[in-house]
Amino acid sequence: MKTVEQRLEEHLITAEPYYLVSGTEIEIALSAYKNGLPLLLKGPTGCGKTRFMQYLAWKLQRPLITVSCHDDLSTSDLVGRYLIRSGEAVWIDGPLTLAVRAGAICYLDEIVEARKDTTVVIHPLADDRRELPVEKLGELLTAPPEFMISVSYNPGYQSVLKDLKPSTRQRFVAISFDYPLPDQEVEIVCQEGGVEKELAHSLVKLAGMTRSLKESGLAEGASTRLLIQAGKLTQDGIDIHTACRVAIIEPLSDDPELLAALQEMVSSIF
Repeated sequence: MKTVEQRLEEHLITAEPYYLVSGTEIEIALSAYKNGLPLLLKGPTGCGKTRFMQYLAWKLQRPLITVSCHDDLSTSDLVGRYLIRSGEAVWIDGPLTLAVRAGAICYLDEIVEARKDTTVVIHPLADDRRELPVEKLGELLTAPPEFMISVSYNPGYQSVLKDLKPSTRQRFVAISFDYPLPDQEVEIVCQEGGVEKELAHSLVKLAGMTRSLKESGLAEGASTRLLIQAGKLTQDGIDIHTACRVAIIEPLSDDPELLAALQEMVSSIF
């Protein structure tokens, strides 16, 4: 079984992650951290929310413990549980408890996917109490100054059933993210996808066209992440039309009409 130190070492970011600053998001996040305030990141899929958290953790030199939230995420998954080891019941801290004890950053990605009864556990951590009750151990942990909790979600998929309750969201400092401006997105695709500027320009143009299809039934247009993936495929010799099809078009939709429209866009650009 791994020690606490070994578990934390896995979450340290030692090399500077590539992140292109687009506004005052770094200053806001650093101020939130300094003042013990929780952080809420809002924005579409693949626009850089997770990379931002990686960059922030590197800048603060704190471990980043990321939890990908889902429908079956329970309070025990976050806080911890007893497991049987060698015939004994051994307590194992969950990621949230580990982060509190160690003064790490805990990032709950796509928080609205988690069950409502699970997200309530973060309430006392996300206000001025900064406490985590660990009921099964009879402990009440107080977070050290180094601890930070951050959550993210995609407003584009909000519904009555999947939304943050006001009692949750009003605890946070919120930063809105969106796709980068075209020139910035070109720079990111060049850097992360390893492609020439001309190809990056074309991929960004394609992304802009797909994002205009939202009114035509496409849930979301191509994310910066998808453009980077297409670029990486071309660097390995995959034909650009094939790369766009498998890395951009197919991940966006299963609807035959939308797929045909997206394919036409690719043919018009490349």
